[in-house]
Amino acid sequence: MDGTDQKRTIPQMASSHTPDLDDLRAHLSKIYPFHRREFEHSGLLQSAKHVYPDLENSRNTLLRAHRQIIRLRTMDTILMNAQRQGRISFYMTCTGEEAIHIGAASALNIGDPILAQYREQGLIMWRGFTLEQFTDQCFSNEADMGKGRQMPIHYGSRALNYHTISSPLGTQLPQAVGVAYRLKLNGNRNVSVALFGDGCASTPDFHSALNFAAVLKSPTLFICRNNGYAISTSVEDQYAGDGIISRAPGYGMAGIRVDGNDIFAVHAAVREAKQYALERHAPVLIECMTYRQGHHSTSDDSSRYRSSEEVEAFAETCDPLTRLENFLTQHEWLNEEKAKEIRDEEKQAVIKAMNQAERKPRPKLDYMFTDVYHDMPPHLVEQQTQLHDHLSKYPNEY
Repeated sequence: MDGTDQKRTIPQMASSHTPDLDDLRAHLSKIYPFHRREFEHSGLLQSAKHVYPDLENSRNTLLRAHRQIIRLRTMDTILMNAQRQGRISFYMTCTGEEAIHIGAASALNIGDPILAQYREQGLIMWRGFTLEQFTDQCFSNEADMGKGRQMPIHYGSRALNYHTISSPLGTQLPQAVGVAYRLKLNGNRNVSVALFGDGCASTPDFHSALNFAAVLKSPTLFICRNNGYAISTSVEDQYAGDGIISRAPGYGMAGIRVDGNDIFAVHAAVREAKQYALERHAPVLIECMTYRQGHHSTSDDSSRYRSSEEVEAFAETCDPLTRLENFLTQHEWLNEEKAKEIRDEEKQAVIKAMNQAERKPRPKLDYMFTDVYHDMPPHLVEQQTQLHDHLSKYPNEY
């Protein structure tokens, strides 16, 4: 959505009146009558049934989406800097891609299992993963839900139906098909959701998963985050065809390409794709076109394969946060003062969570041997004993 020169009649932020989504939907329907159906069906323009726990006394979904994009970007910036300072071992940002996360997550429900890659932290944030949980995982402390046995940013939560991230590309894709097939057999009205990048679409698992899903008619949403680069390999060097979406017909499945920098467009595409998948017991491929504004990871220097002018151009013209804030500002739901206030609040919240996480003790050493088998086999018992004997022999070295 963009602004227009149409007359606006909702001076919400200028007064003490709480922004009202019903008023906004009515206003948008009046000035864009051909899009009335979308305004009425968009979950971003609907109030939640209950007050959001991370949005003070509010059920406003759109304002929560805006705040969470700021939270996500702030967290990425601060934890990226923490890695540069040697405080954590690794990090990956998603700057420029946040609309895909929040747009998709807001179109799903907690019953839809998510199997993501390593750059989709916004989806688990939307489901309720806290800053404390994010930072505990990145600092691998005793509160880390993974017990310190995963690299930073490899999040997971059974309670939030978000499968733990796996580093190897593509492993989650055939798994997502199996998850959806089980949902269908059980009669659940839910889809599984697999997220991945354009580089992952070059793996054998991608092709196996799409064929598997189409043949078994599993309700799986394959959401490709096409950000232009597979680490240092540009899309021009990855494939000769028309992106990723052109592969859908070859596997006999539906597909849609969407502007991944428009949170409303992503939300609508995922919402409608979910409905299609459930009605037809069929998979859907969604290609979200976006741009990775940051480095691939803290192990990467993107200036070696793309110019700073290219990055700046995309940041100026396609940034999803800027686009959402322009929309909110044009409809007088946001002003510069309020935007700064939100940024300051989120910055302080991230710093507080990070400092707390850094002070927490490390996980127990015995976690190295647990949770693989129900009963620890003899060879692991032997290794555990050897480790403790070694530590006892050299107590001052560790």
